[in-house]
Amino acid sequence: MNLAKRILKKSKISGTFELRSGKTSNTYFDKYLFESDPVLLADIAEGMKAIVPEDIEILAGLEMGGIPIVTALSRASGLHCAFVRKEAKEYGTCKYSEGAELTGKKVLLIEDVVSSGGAIIDATNMLRSDGVIVDRVLCVIDRETGGRENLAEHGVTLSCLFKQSELDAEE
Repeated sequence: MNLAKRILKKSKISGTFELRSGKTSNTYFDKYLFESDPVLLADIAEGMKAIVPEDIEILAGLEMGGIPIVTALSRASGLHCAFVRKEAKEYGTCKYSEGAELTGKKVLLIEDVVSSGGAIIDATNMLRSDGVIVDRVLCVIDRETGGRENLAEHGVTLSCLFKQSELDAEE
């Protein structure tokens, strides 16, 4: 079975779901189902490795769904990675980013499923304010619901392993 069909079989759920953007959808991709399958996650990382631009210095996964993906992709690609929170923690180091140093580096943001791109825009603004060079994001699934366009308005280019239309064509 090809990778697209495996992702669909493992994670696509039908019903009524509210997305982070506030929109309602009758399709939901439960990313934790494909991220928790070690074989499928490794295969996703191998597929994504071919899409990582050559000039990228660091991979940065967004909390929480991007963390397993960035870890697997780091292992597959040999690139160091960082883990980016929605906001700085209030204890310990009080950082919003852990792992590899990002300042002044060309960073590729890693995300699981993109709908509106809101979480990516928030992270991009936070990272850029600290001197991180971020203008690209790579995700597993682009739901094709405006995220690509919203990100472009903020100077961010979205690449994906699969568009939802490609996954739908596999059914």
